[in-house]
Amino acid sequence: MASRQHGVVSIRQMLGPLGYSQAAVTRAVEAGRLHRIHTGVYAVGHTSLTQHGRCLAAVLACGPDALLSHYSAAWLWGIWRGSPAPYEVTGPIPRRRKPPEIVVHRTRRFDTVDRAMVDEIPVTAVPRVLLDLAARDRKRRVRGFMERAEELGLLDLRNVHELLDRTRGHHGWGQLRRAAAFYEVPAEFTRSKFERHFLAAVVEAGLPRPAANYNRHGYELDMYWEEQRFAVELDTYGTHGTHEAFERDRQRAEDLLVHGIAMTRVTDVRFYREPDAVIARVGRLLQERTPGWSPFQPDTG
Repeated sequence: MASRQHGVVSIRQMLGPLGYSQAAVTRAVEAGRLHRIHTGVYAVGHTSLTQHGRCLAAVLACGPDALLSHYSAAWLWGIWRGSPAPYEVTGPIPRRRKPPEIVVHRTRRFDTVDRAMVDEIPVTAVPRVLLDLAARDRKRRVRGFMERAEELGLLDLRNVHELLDRTRGHHGWGQLRRAAAFYEVPAEFTRSKFERHFLAAVVEAGLPRPAANYNRHGYELDMYWEEQRFAVELDTYGTHGTHEAFERDRQRAEDLLVHGIAMTRVTDVRFYREPDAVIARVGRLLQERTPGWSPFQPDTG
């Protein structure tokens, strides 16, 4: 059992399925074959545990229905590249003092779909991990966690939305819902991560949804609003870093303006540095070109 469990076992396992008596456990401790890690949790043979062993020891110390959770769970899944310590555990955990390396989060129960097993360690399922992280982290970081889960093949949006449907009121609900909105943008209509991020930010801000990569008057426009006759060109140095491209872009802007289409440019550096300011400016420009809008009307936004 210890070889399967990263070198650790619990007193509950020894007295239960392994058939040890309390006296036999005591003798093994005295003989140096068992080393106490937490109350009721022992390392077998030595105390040089891996991080996996430390994670499982923390879970075993918190009871049979506890799960590794939050950042520790994100580390185990590969979503978080930091350290799993302090080890975060969630479940119907008795209110007894735990060592400082264990952070306890109490809940009455987990739905079956919120439970998983990774490397023999009971852990919260990926959607639940994302929800817990969303309660504690910034929007861009939550989206980054989702992207990492997608890269690892762990992201199933159906399960995320199912979780959101039954967890309204959770502190991370709104943050995760907004991050999930990014994936509601059809990927087939965008050609780069930058385009996808920009389109998601527009939708998230409540602005009208533009057409992506839309052909108008012989030009392909990265983002285009037909009603406002307004376009946004999304620039990266790699695609617009030559003198020829510089001149071509200016000619393009002039030709579009002849057809009554205004255009602004947004660089990837600026967007990622100050996304809220960029989207607010786009919203203002859209408002000014919306039919019927007047600068003399009271601004209700």
